Amino acid sequence: MKFDDEFYMKKALLLAQTAFDEGETPVGAVVVKKSTGEIVGQGYNRREGAKSPLAHAEIIALDEASRNLGGWRVLDCELFVTLEPCPMCAGAIINSRIDRLVWGADDPKAGSVISVQKMFEMGYNHKPEICAGVLAEECSELLSRFFKELRRKKQGLVL
Repeated sequence: MKFDDEFYMKKALLLAQTAFDEGETPVGAVVVKKSTGEIVGQGYNRREGAKSPLAHAEIIALDEASRNLGGWRVLDCELFVTLEPCPMCAGAIINSRIDRLVWGADDPKAGSVISVQKMFEMGYNHKPEICAGVLAEECSELLSRFFKELRRKKQGLVL
């Protein structure tokens, strides 16, 4: 089944907006079963609320997908995420055996697929297909707005 990447990225953006609304860095992710188009896992950043460095959108979505699919291998699936994955999440993508990764905004500070490093080009045993830049402007705008508001709050400019 060929996916409409924008359709699923919009689902991830809705989750990112939920994170934004909760005061979390607005990143959302969905895992989609290729054979059916069904979303089998979803998540958004919850590091502040969960008080955990592991509570990234991708990790939460992959964990839910593995539980729904009944195993640690998240086979026949694609992951859609609003921000290029960090090293931890890129490692989880490799270990979960995701077939294809699609993301919106590049992350020049922590992106570990094409920006800071290229983990999928290293000698790991699994290399997912990648697609960057889907709804990049929308994904970037949400992140920019979040950090702009955060800076204002720190400066005491927002009620």
